[in-house]
Amino acid sequence: MRFDFVENNRSEFSVVKMCKVLKVTTSGYYKWRNRKPSQQELRKERIQERILYHYHDSEKRYGSPKITKLLEKEGYTITERTVGKYMQELDLRSCVSKTFKVNTTNSDHDYPIAPNILDQNFSTLAPNKVWVADITYIPCREGRLYLASILDLFTREVVGWRLYGHMETQLVIDALNDAYGAKKPGQGLLHHSDRGTQYASKEYREKLKEYQMESSMSRTGNCYDNACAESFFSILKKELIQGRRFQTKKQAYTEIYRYIEFFYNRKRIHGSIDYLSPIEYAEKFDEVISA
Repeated sequence: MRFDFVENNRSEFSVVKMCKVLKVTTSGYYKWRNRKPSQQELRKERIQERILYHYHDSEKRYGSPKITKLLEKEGYTITERTVGKYMQELDLRSCVSKTFKVNTTNSDHDYPIAPNILDQNFSTLAPNKVWVADITYIPCREGRLYLASILDLFTREVVGWRLYGHMETQLVIDALNDAYGAKKPGQGLLHHSDRGTQYASKEYREKLKEYQMESSMSRTGNCYDNACAESFFSILKKELIQGRRFQTKKQAYTEIYRYIEFFYNRKRIHGSIDYLSPIEYAEKFDEVISA
């Protein structure tokens, strides 16, 4: 540690004086300085370089658990605790969530309510069998914004989304249209949402019927019934918004587009799907089916 101090401050202070104050010999310092690094030190240096890469490649969103999994994929045998220690030494910290919530569900209406068919059964055997939908508030200084998304329960992919300055029925219909147009699911897909007026409206129910989808709705006041959709919004707010407000609606759309389409769907690894991204997991499923 004393030799490290001398090395880090040799451009400002005399090496001889620092060695004298720290009670080490100058010959000992130069011997330490010219020594060859051990294999363990070289390995640590390589791992720290990879940690820095994955940390910045995820735009500072990954902590030690996900970086550990990525290192394991690269062939390193290392514990999450060691990765956490190295990240501390490098002064790297992943983003943390800041809690804020605006109520986007109005279940006080006279529209028909679908039964809770999903009933918290979040495991499914293939893509495009169960979709979960929800709306969340996006803070923006130029004006209010609402994000409607549809998530595939098997791959965790956001298959459809829209960002509007209102939370009227058209918001969720357009997100559903996008999802259907992108995936063309077969008859009988289960569509789960909360009991909000948008999802219970006549227009939305007719669109589900047109697409031959079966409707399922959460129980009143039970956020766990739509936990996967809630989880996506929690991740987005933690990793992208972090308690800040977008300055303009254009900025909000651009950053959310980049996050969903380029990072979340294609790059972000998920523990629930074997530490793959949604797109990778879907491709892996297709390979298994076609084998």
